[in-house]
Amino acid sequence: MSDILTSILAVGVVLGFMILIHEFGHYAVAKLLGVRVEQFAIGFGKRLIGFRKGETDYRINAIPLGGYVKMSGENPMDERTNDPAEFMNHPRWHRFLIAIAGPAMNIMLAIGLWTVVYAVHFEYPIFWDKPAVIMGVKHDSPAAAAGLQAQDRIVRVADISNPTWEQVYYKVWLSPNQPLDLTVQRGDQTFDRTIKPIAVTESQIGSAGWYADESVVVGNLEKNMPAAKAGIKEDDKILAMNGKPLPSIEKMIEGLQETKDKPVELTVQRDGKIMQFTVQPVLADSESVNEKRYRIGFSNSPEMKVSRLPLGQAFERSLEKNRKDSLMILELVEKLVQRKVSLKTVSGPIGIAQQAGEAVQEKGWMPIISLTAAISLNLGIFNLLPIPILDGGVILLLFVESIMRRDISLRIKERIYQAAFVFLVIFAVMVIYNDLAKTLPGFMQRLP
Repeated sequence: MSDILTSILAVGVVLGFMILIHEFGHYAVAKLLGVRVEQFAIGFGKRLIGFRKGETDYRINAIPLGGYVKMSGENPMDERTNDPAEFMNHPRWHRFLIAIAGPAMNIMLAIGLWTVVYAVHFEYPIFWDKPAVIMGVKHDSPAAAAGLQAQDRIVRVADISNPTWEQVYYKVWLSPNQPLDLTVQRGDQTFDRTIKPIAVTESQIGSAGWYADESVVVGNLEKNMPAAKAGIKEDDKILAMNGKPLPSIEKMIEGLQETKDKPVELTVQRDGKIMQFTVQPVLADSESVNEKRYRIGFSNSPEMKVSRLPLGQAFERSLEKNRKDSLMILELVEKLVQRKVSLKTVSGPIGIAQQAGEAVQEKGWMPIISLTAAISLNLGIFNLLPIPILDGGVILLLFVESIMRRDISLRIKERIYQAAFVFLVIFAVMVIYNDLAKTLPGFMQRLP
């Protein structure tokens, strides 16, 4: 129950802050350009608390699902007057600046937060920025079907040359059941291959079935499971199983399914010392694959690398990361529209709450700051999509009207907004449904 309350509180703070920043962008530019702002609201529905200052009612409403800035005369269906403070009486370029200000604030916040992370304490898996050298291939996987082997190096994935493992994994995750072109180097030979990643986990992300050199480090131990009973501790690094090196957690999981309930010998490094443990796997629930499998009971926590950059370099690194992440978000949207990626890959409020709760429980402020930056960028990009009601839709209609040199008729606008509203409601219901489907059964990924 405490974890649920922590998640609710965390997501409330994070999303509330995102909404506040977004709406402040609209508010500040509207006030700067002389548009009357009647309400600055967090949430929808009935007013709970607030205060009035000047012409604006600052309020918190009953339904905490967003927020809005209500400007005089902004609804095209409202009766128009000659009041110069009304939104629709301002030139289109004013309305464009007001519309784009909200998403721009979210994107600038993401850039600022990632700059802080890079300058203070940036932590990421050690293997993430290494060249994509395959350490092993899972049996009956797309990688095995393509003839890939250990020590092969991926020198091109899709349109990316000399990719890191981070870039490879992102491409694979976004290509479930879709052909993905590779160029592979094996010794002195280079050859092309096409793989078709399979969809895995409740989120239906792509998996190629190869292993990176990411190491196996014990994260959360499950009570009353074999690893804990045998004396394994958190932060232990498992070097080998039955004398065979373990380059990744996937290799360990695959090995446990082969040995089944037979005891396995684990070679463990703890505080610089090498230790041996005998552990007997048990057949236990594994909800990531919706079936029981042989497990010893811990989650993997790959070795992490910590870096700090000077402020100027941190800002440049933040700009580059946000550029790459923006392109990845747009690629995801494109594949969603093309139905190449399942809607299950998108997290709604429940999924975000789960991630926020996990981030809050991690050590330090960096995890929650990183998550806030990611959500802020996603919110900014999503609001720029050309969907009426969203800021991007307003910008699109302004662009069309600029080309036409006249306003679109109120009747047509009304129909457009009605259709967009229905679309967004259906989209929200589907995302929340998928969140429930993924969360209620629970879901443990990568648990040996």
